[in-house]
Amino acid sequence: MDHPSPEQERLRRWRLALGGDEAPEAAGFALSPEDAAMDAALAALYGSGEDPAKRSRRAGLGASSPNVARWLGDIRKYFPSSVVQVMQQDALAKFNLRELLLEPEMLEAVQPDVKLVASLISLASVIPAETKETARLVVRRVVDDLLKRLEEPLRSAVSGALNRAVRNRRPRLAEIDWNRTVRANLRHYQPTHRTLVPETLIGFGRKSRRSQRDIILCIDQSGSMAASVVYSSIFGAVMASLPAVTTRLVVFDTAVVDLTEKLADPVDVLFGTQLGGGTDIHGAVTYCQSLVREPRNTVLVLISDLYEGGVEAKLLRRAAELVEAGVQFITLLALSDEGRPSYDEALAAKLAALGVPSFACTPDRFPALMAAAIRREDINAWAAREGLTTTRPGEVGSL
Repeated sequence: MDHPSPEQERLRRWRLALGGDEAPEAAGFALSPEDAAMDAALAALYGSGEDPAKRSRRAGLGASSPNVARWLGDIRKYFPSSVVQVMQQDALAKFNLRELLLEPEMLEAVQPDVKLVASLISLASVIPAETKETARLVVRRVVDDLLKRLEEPLRSAVSGALNRAVRNRRPRLAEIDWNRTVRANLRHYQPTHRTLVPETLIGFGRKSRRSQRDIILCIDQSGSMAASVVYSSIFGAVMASLPAVTTRLVVFDTAVVDLTEKLADPVDVLFGTQLGGGTDIHGAVTYCQSLVREPRNTVLVLISDLYEGGVEAKLLRRAAELVEAGVQFITLLALSDEGRPSYDEALAAKLAALGVPSFACTPDRFPALMAAAIRREDINAWAAREGLTTTRPGEVGSL
């Protein structure tokens, strides 16, 4: 790649500093895609000098905007931490986000919302000390609301799948489930003898001290994945409470953080994340591979839009190793209530060719997905029954 000349670099800096083509000497200077994204992040904060009433006609970072978390992720990606801190403070002041964070009455009146949680955890590092407890209470309120809706379906689906996976077909006398055994053998009823021949015995699943499945949730922390991080944390906490499964929760950007020890409380998990920054999927999958003890009993769910900032070829080799070892490896391009996500279609197709299905999943379908994975069903077939289209090898999947 050719390095820019000093003159090109000077024009680039003027263009980014002033925005648009206000600098005569920067007129017509074309920005690279990365610089254009950086320019958009700057414009969202500093690009509008008009009256606030007029500003509503333009894109911005108002407190009601759902783009706050994405913007916070973008600035972490493009600017050093010292600059990020300044920009966050400027955003808090300019768009009255500080007012939202400083007034408990406003926070308490807000309807529970995943986007609000994403914004609060994104701003955790700059929330004033006197407001942090209020922010945690708001996040707790949202988490509790989601748990009421999501916990029982997930618990039932996972427990049911595990029970079927270990159904005892050769039970001892004390282990026979007589109700199910009778129903399974009704066709063998002998009217003459007024008895039933139990050709098939069905027993209760034998209890095991070790987990029946190991589940690893590997979550991309980039700003676009904010809602997925919230839902994943809640689902991870629910599964961690089930003694029959071992659940690990790993979050990543360019670094990998294992938050498994915080799974007892989803709020602790959420405040342990830092939305935004770069993305090294290969590094995260490599760490998850080190956690695998019994490949055929392991379900690895990578939740990412697959915009890889690391080495793609190494990621694909790592994925192939996991699949060949017997790990049930699934990629969720999003775990949210949103529609079709933006994702790297080419990488999704390459993973599909290795046996790693990729598709978006709404929270209400996640319990059924986990049940299918635990039963080691064909996930592509499951997704088709659910009306979800997975990315196929060599083609772009529609979601």
